[in-house]
Amino acid sequence: MKVLVTGGSGFVGRRVVAALLASGHSVRVLARGTRAPIDGAERVQASVLEPAGLVEACRGCEAVVHLVGIISEVGDQTYERVHVDGTRHLLEAARAAGVRRWVQMSALGARAEGRARYQRTKAAAEDLVRSSGLAWTILRPSIVYGVGDGFVNFFERMSRWSPVLPLIGGGGMQFQPIAVDAVARCFAAALVRPESIGRTYDVCGAERVTLREVMEAILRVTGRRRWLLPVPWVVAGFQAVVAEWVFGWVLRRPPPLNRDQLLMLLEDNVGDPGPMRRDLGVEPGVFREGLGFLAA
Repeated sequence: MKVLVTGGSGFVGRRVVAALLASGHSVRVLARGTRAPIDGAERVQASVLEPAGLVEACRGCEAVVHLVGIISEVGDQTYERVHVDGTRHLLEAARAAGVRRWVQMSALGARAEGRARYQRTKAAAEDLVRSSGLAWTILRPSIVYGVGDGFVNFFERMSRWSPVLPLIGGGGMQFQPIAVDAVARCFAAALVRPESIGRTYDVCGAERVTLREVMEAILRVTGRRRWLLPVPWVVAGFQAVVAEWVFGWVLRRPPPLNRDQLLMLLEDNVGDPGPMRRDLGVEPGVFREGLGFLAA
């Protein structure tokens, strides 16, 4: 197929583009910046926040893989604008250009009654996709890790200089992290497997691990010894407010911690990888065995 990929220059996006190219698809990457796409992909400059230019970007494509999303708000990059308005703009453009197939990246835990605006806006975007009239598939990844991720690598970098690693709320919340290459294979498979049409999939790892176990695994792979320090919720909340102000308003960069992330940490981020395995044919692997890139 000729596939338009949004967010194709990001951490997940570049792996998805590579997986699509390896599967024989022709890929057009929608980008608003100047970063070049990977070799073999066409680039078109436009933004999902601005409808102008989106119909032309979609023209000639048979499918859209929509990956654009943010974990922190900065300036006009708000959850509502990026997740909801951006999806609406692109859906309208895709229909106008005759696109029939749509694969959406959402997030594990997305729901209308979610604690965090991130969860609620992701759910609102899902609703737009389901009512679009297109042949859709929605993928909901858990925490995605690999070279260049913003989770495992964040704590690995912290462990290089800090004698302690923070365990927010005691570190007992559970996750099902999944390797970025497995996520990319899920998108490539969903695009061509008819059984995935009209389905929503949890894209998550094979095992559940706590935040404490994530930290311990990072330290084990890197051979470091650090003190794991429980951080009370009230302290973490104060740190998030300060980080949002310093990074968002002063430095104009995404903060390393925000209040929405804290709200999501109040609950486990887990799902059922069974349908993903069955319909998409992707084995998610084991988290502890996928951290070899940290020792490279």
